[in-house]
Amino acid sequence: MCTVVIDVAEPGGSRLLAVRDEDPERAWDSLGAWWPEQYPGVIGIRDRRAGGAWLAVDRQAHRLAVLLNRADVLDLPEDQVRSRGSLALESVAGRSPEAPLAMHGFNLLEVGPDAARVLSWDGAQLTETPVPQGVHMIAHDGLDDPATARIARWLPEFQANAARTDDWEDRWVALLAASAELDPTDDAAIIRDNRPHGYPTQSLLYCVADVGHHGVEIDESKLTAPGHWG
Repeated sequence: MCTVVIDVAEPGGSRLLAVRDEDPERAWDSLGAWWPEQYPGVIGIRDRRAGGAWLAVDRQAHRLAVLLNRADVLDLPEDQVRSRGSLALESVAGRSPEAPLAMHGFNLLEVGPDAARVLSWDGAQLTETPVPQGVHMIAHDGLDDPATARIARWLPEFQANAARTDDWEDRWVALLAASAELDPTDDAAIIRDNRPHGYPTQSLLYCVADVGHHGVEIDESKLTAPGHWG
């Protein structure tokens, strides 16, 4: 149940804030070039168990991709279900997913120098949603979905602080800090503890990134404690 805020500019370029939720007991590695043979030049945040990435960047191609889980109607035995960990890596390598997919549901945010889009898989259908100019949010449902409590609560705040000035990172991180005043189990919280909702995931880190024809600039910040702002 990760969360991404993105500001798509005109005529091109995007700035984004991505918060990662994962089981703290599941080992992972910070931004790095963990796939030098298969994906040369690609950096990402690696999941050690499956070997894939939650977020991946190809600086030479000026591409970034972020993976968010979503509900699905996939009707396959679990031993036939493939990991979603390759999706972000394949995306920045120029190979977007194509249906049908033996994977559980996802939103894959693909960001390039001129445009951004969300590819959504629900276990039966793969759909594409272009991300229009302006500030948007996505989590475990559709883009800007008002039924997602954290989007309904925080999207207007981010839209009022569009990432168009040099201090955009500070302003967006300040908004993220303000959101953390909510209890992490609150449906409207961005910094989250999803265990009461039946999931072992908690917010572990956030990244800020600037993608455009100039390249990709990205920074990662870990939370001092899972699910809590420090």
